[in-house]
Amino acid sequence: MDRFANKAIKNWVFDLDNTLYPAECNLFAQIDQKMGSFIADFLDVDLAKARRVQKDYYYRYGTTLNGLMQEHRLDPHTYLDYVHDIDHSVLPQLPALKAELDKLPGRKFIFTNGSFFHGEQVAEALGVLDAFDGIFDIAAADFVPKPHLQAYERFLKHYNVNPLQAVMFEDLHPNLRMPHEMGMATVLVYSGYDDHPSQKERLSWEQVPEYIHFETDDLVAMLQKINVSLSIC
Repeated sequence: MDRFANKAIKNWVFDLDNTLYPAECNLFAQIDQKMGSFIADFLDVDLAKARRVQKDYYYRYGTTLNGLMQEHRLDPHTYLDYVHDIDHSVLPQLPALKAELDKLPGRKFIFTNGSFFHGEQVAEALGVLDAFDGIFDIAAADFVPKPHLQAYERFLKHYNVNPLQAVMFEDLHPNLRMPHEMGMATVLVYSGYDDHPSQKERLSWEQVPEYIHFETDDLVAMLQKINVSLSIC
């Protein structure tokens, strides 16, 4: 935990889906299903074909949306409105998470490849919305998703964040490579969600990549350790 104290972290940046909440809620599964049905209608294909397109674009372009925009000139707002119209009531209130977020010194942000509406709805359902100073969504990134460099550059500029004074929490390890290169501290949050190749890749690691500074399967416990470390310094 010395890294946090020594770097004088002033900006705490959190991915949203399967990072702020446990993947066991299966909230993202709802989004995943709606992506498939949207693509089936949009491309006039069956659900099996839509599923293949969905995952192919996700892996190649960073998000399914980015692939649809690049390949088919999709209006992103129509897509986002549809796939994020889901039941957020499956999310639990997380008072312990709220308490630890409130203790962190400096600013807290959500940085998501999803929409602002989705980020706001998720944070509100978890009971942590008031803990955050801002939500940076895919529209704010001009629809360039993580892990592309431009997404991080736009986030840093938007909130005037010094990367040397920031830490990023993410469940997808490729999304931590660029923050590390920019000087941010990084935390990989193991979510249990294994639909992305990066999660399967992690199982074969003989050692953790250098761009991952810390790992945790319990975000609240990790923040508790950080806050204890900061209180001692």
